[in-house]
Amino acid sequence: MIISSPFEAFNIFENDHGLPQDFIRSVNAHNPDSNAWARLERSDITPHEFDELFATESQARGHRVQGREVLALLYGTPRERMVRALDVVRDADFIIACLTNNVATPTSDSDSRSDRPVEMQQILAKFDYVVESSKVGVRKPDTKFYEIACTTVGTTPDRCVFLDDLGVNLKPAAALGMHTIKVVDPDTALNELAKLLGLPL
Repeated sequence: MIISSPFEAFNIFENDHGLPQDFIRSVNAHNPDSNAWARLERSDITPHEFDELFATESQARGHRVQGREVLALLYGTPRERMVRALDVVRDADFIIACLTNNVATPTSDSDSRSDRPVEMQQILAKFDYVVESSKVGVRKPDTKFYEIACTTVGTTPDRCVFLDDLGVNLKPAAALGMHTIKVVDPDTALNELAKLLGLPL
């Protein structure tokens, strides 16, 4: 939610290449726990392996798309009000954590954040904790991912507010006791968060 959704970039790519709208998402939604995308986000496979596996999966659904083309679309544009809100929340002494389904890059070592664009590094630096699927070996919406995040932060679910743009990721968090906010419109989501925290966002 801090950056624009990669779904927007997917749609532009699909339009430019004559693919059905949301085709890439449909490939990722097929066998969502065991497909190439899920395996990459858990670091079960390398980006090189993902390139061909995704191509095979997409071809089976009617259009061949190389995985490397999809990976090139992942970095979106920062949403300025969201970024400013991070500073307000942090300055109010709340602990903030980024729970991300991500992929490890070929050069990643102890800190995969060093491989990201500088602008994204600066945003991630605003978080007290960054919990990455590629490092912990599980991904949203696996309940264990949220449990790991709570353990990492040193808190309990009932003391957390979790924001995500996908309902499937919010359901297990809510089941654990987290207060959840679905980010459809960022401004609406921040207004809801502001009321919960008692902060001007």
